[in-house]
Amino acid sequence: MSWKPEIEVDGEFQRNQLVFETREEAVANARDLFSVWRGCTNHRAVEVAEPVNYRYVNGELLSVEKEKTAS
Repeated sequence: MSWKPEIEVDGEFQRNQLVFETREEAVANARDLFSVWRGCTNHRAVEVAEPVNYRYVNGELLSVEKEKTAS
Protein backbone atom coordinates (compact mmCIF):
# COMPACT_ATOMS: atom_id res chain seq x y z
CA MET A 1 0.00 0.00 0.00
CA SER A 2 0.97 3.63 -0.38
CA TRP A 3 -0.08 6.95 1.15
CA LYS A 4 -1.56 10.26 -0.01
CA PRO A 5 -1.62 13.55 1.90
CA GLU A 6 -4.99 15.27 2.34
CA ILE A 7 -5.90 18.80 3.44
CA GLU A 8 -9.34 19.71 4.78
CA VAL A 9 -10.89 22.82 3.21
CA ASP A 10 -14.50 23.87 3.76
CA GLY A 11 -15.26 20.62 5.58
CA GLU A 12 -13.99 18.34 2.80
CA PHE A 13 -10.64 16.61 2.47
CA GLN A 14 -8.83 17.39 -0.78
CA ARG A 15 -5.89 15.53 -2.27
CA ASN A 16 -3.42 16.05 -5.08
CA GLN A 17 -1.54 13.60 -7.30
CA LEU A 18 1.30 12.92 -4.84
CA VAL A 19 1.65 9.31 -3.66
CA PHE A 20 4.27 8.34 -1.07
CA GLU A 21 5.67 5.01 0.06
CA THR A 22 5.31 5.70 3.77
CA ARG A 23 2.69 7.23 6.01
CA GLU A 24 5.41 9.38 7.57
CA GLU A 25 6.24 11.02 4.23
CA ALA A 26 2.56 11.70 3.48
CA VAL A 27 1.92 13.14 6.96
CA ALA A 28 4.99 15.39 6.72
CA ASN A 29 3.90 16.66 3.31
CA ALA A 30 0.31 17.23 4.51
CA ARG A 31 1.59 19.07 7.59
CA ASP A 32 3.82 21.31 5.47
CA LEU A 33 0.99 22.10 3.04
CA PHE A 34 -1.34 22.78 5.97
CA SER A 35 1.11 25.30 7.38
CA VAL A 36 1.18 27.43 4.20
CA TRP A 37 -2.33 27.12 2.73
CA ARG A 38 -5.02 29.51 3.94
CA GLY A 39 -8.45 28.26 4.93
CA CYS A 40 -7.33 24.77 5.93
CA THR A 41 -8.80 23.25 9.05
CA ASN A 42 -7.08 19.86 9.22
CA HIS A 43 -4.68 17.49 7.49
CA ARG A 44 -4.07 13.74 7.33
CA ALA A 45 -2.58 10.88 5.33
CA VAL A 46 -4.73 8.12 3.86
CA GLU A 47 -3.73 4.70 2.62
CA VAL A 48 -4.31 4.10 -1.11
CA ALA A 49 -3.66 1.40 -3.69
CA GLU A 50 -1.75 3.60 -6.14
CA PRO A 51 1.84 3.47 -7.35
CA VAL A 52 4.34 5.63 -5.50
CA ASN A 53 5.43 8.64 -7.56
CA TYR A 54 7.25 10.84 -5.02
CA ARG A 55 9.45 10.75 -1.95
CA TYR A 56 9.46 13.51 0.67
CA VAL A 57 12.90 13.97 2.20
CA ASN A 58 13.76 16.87 4.51
CA GLY A 59 10.83 18.91 3.18
CA GLU A 60 11.78 18.35 -0.45
CA LEU A 61 9.71 16.52 -3.08
CA LEU A 62 11.72 14.02 -5.09
CA SER A 63 10.16 12.44 -8.17
CA VAL A 64 10.55 8.67 -8.20
CA GLU A 65 10.73 8.71 -12.02
CA LYS A 66 13.63 11.19 -12.02
CA GLU A 67 15.47 8.98 -9.52
CA LYS A 68 14.99 5.94 -11.77
CA THR A 69 16.30 7.69 -14.87
CA ALA A 70 19.29 9.13 -12.99
CA SER A 71 20.44 5.64 -11.96
